Formats: sequence, C-alpha cells, structure tokens
Amino acid sequence: MLKIKEAVIVEGKYDKIRLSNFIDGLIITTEGFGIFKDKEKQRLIRSLAESRGILILTDSDGAGFVIRNFLKGVVDKDKIRHAYIPDILGKERRKNAPSKEGKIGVEGISDEILMEAILRSGAECSISGKKERTPCEITKADLYALGLSGSVNAAENRRKLKQHLNLPEKMTANGMLAVLNVMMTKDELTAFMQQEGAK
Repeated sequence: MLKIKEAVIVEGKYDKIRLSNFIDGLIITTEGFGIFKDKEKQRLIRSLAESRGILILTDSDGAGFVIRNFLKGVVDKDKIRHAYIPDILGKERRKNAPSKEGKIGVEGISDEILMEAILRSGAECSISGKKERTPCEITKADLYALGLSGSVNAAENRRKLKQHLNLPEKMTANGMLAVLNVMMTKDELTAFMQQEGAK
C-alpha cells in the first residue's frame, strides 16, 4: 500500500475505486465538472489543502486539465501537488467506446504507472505492506456509538457535525468517516457530540 499524507483529488467514483486498491489515504472526487458549482466541496478541498495539502490526479485529456486548472484557482498553489498520467490511447474495460480524445483515464491505468506518477509528484508517501489503522482512528462503531449512524436522530446529528466542519450536506456517513479521520481526533469528535447533546 502507498500511504499518502495529502488528500488525493480525482474526477469520478471509478477513479477513486481504482486508487483505493493500492492507496492508504483520503480520496475525494470532483464529480467531473460538478466541482465548478459545488461550493461545499470547494470549501472541503480548501480545508483539506490547508490541513494536509492536496494531490491532484486527473485524466490527461482536455476535461482533466480544465478541472485541474479550476482547482489551482480554488486552492493556494503552495498546498497543491500534481500527478500526471501519460497519454495512453485506448478505452477502459467498462466502456463501450473510447473517450472523445481516445485516451485512457486514471481508472484504466496500471498500478505501476499510477504509483510512479504519484511518487514523482513530490507528495509525502511511504510504502507499507498493508493498509494501516491508527489506534485512535474513528471507526463506524464510533459513529454508531456517538449517534451519527443507526439512530433516530443520526441524520440531524450528522447535519450539525457537517455544518460545524463545513462539510458537504450530501456527504454520507461512510464518506464522512474518512474525512473525520483527517480533520479531528476521536476525542474531539466525542467532545463535540457531547456538547451538542447527541442521542
């Protein structure tokens, strides 16, 4: 596994699934051009950039560069690392036809090429045998115990927490889990939920 300090920003869910095979770290999707209008996600990316930096890994086609350049305007350039994949012609297995430019995107690139691109980016990386879990990491069980999932008031409790952390309103409990582990400790989360009187 490649452990990355920076939050990795990719275009879509298939890119995220692809990288999750060998990356131990936070991966955020832009939902393609959806990032242009999604102010909440822009705030989240800015916040992650400030706390740990971001690594942008978009496709090598025109659309990928438009998204990359947009993010360069949203985030302080000193907080950004860039990983570039090579131009490889072809199509992803799940697609019936190649993209408009005929290039394979992040989801279709081999682990070796993706890892090389990431290592060349200057991101803070280390290689380990398996995905590591820190002893005090916030878990799904913690979300349940703190009333953030599986309870009558879970949705309202999550809404308050998302508002407190400036997280996107539509973020699910599972999506929130990875972000929480970047933004706060288990003790800070517990203290916040107790202060809010969550049940």
